[in-house]
Amino acid sequence: MPPPTERFLAPRDYRKLLSYRKAEIVFDITNHFCDRFFTRGDRTIDQMIQAARSGKQNIAEGSKAGLTSRESEIRLTNVARASLEELLIDFGDFLRLRDLALWDKDSKQARFVRDLSRQLQADGRDARNGSNARKNPHSSHSSHSSHPSHRSPEQARALFIEFAKAKPPEAVANIAICLIHQANYLLDQQLRRLEADFLKKGGLREAMTQARLKSRAGRGGPP
Repeated sequence: MPPPTERFLAPRDYRKLLSYRKAEIVFDITNHFCDRFFTRGDRTIDQMIQAARSGKQNIAEGSKAGLTSRESEIRLTNVARASLEELLIDFGDFLRLRDLALWDKDSKQARFVRDLSRQLQADGRDARNGSNARKNPHSSHSSHSSHPSHRSPEQARALFIEFAKAKPPEAVANIAICLIHQANYLLDQQLRRLEADFLKKGGLREAMTQARLKSRAGRGGPP
């Protein structure tokens, strides 16, 4: 029996992308933020929610499109990146126009958000050391822990939503800004990887050719 060949249409799950998980939280926070702090009918509501939605949806669409088109994946991932940049500016404008403070990246609040957001890992692993969260002795009572690394991904997500529903506008806007910066950083990394993969492996046609050659070689036939 010939050895299995490498699949050129390997299955993908965009929900495992940390960039998607963070963009999803940003979308949820943006919805709560607009509902709480803008007057109904304000055009800014639609603009911010659409930008947040575009960031999230284009990551997912790009991941799926990448099955058959690396070019489409690069383009859609870049659209997601641009949409989140637009949203970042909107949150920054909100703070600036109301004379509200923008957290320094090394402030206690910003560090807390970064630590908490690390718990959004898709596989439920502790971001600091790669250990399974279920083995963390603090995980069973993490809702009472003062350190964000003691929370599971589900608990971290719930806490972000709790903040979005209860914290004052300055805090919610800054939390969103911190998360958008992280999502953008991850998307920048994805784009660099996608570009490198495209230069190295080409598109679908090249992948199909390589898979066909490997399949023929495995059967002992001519290339």
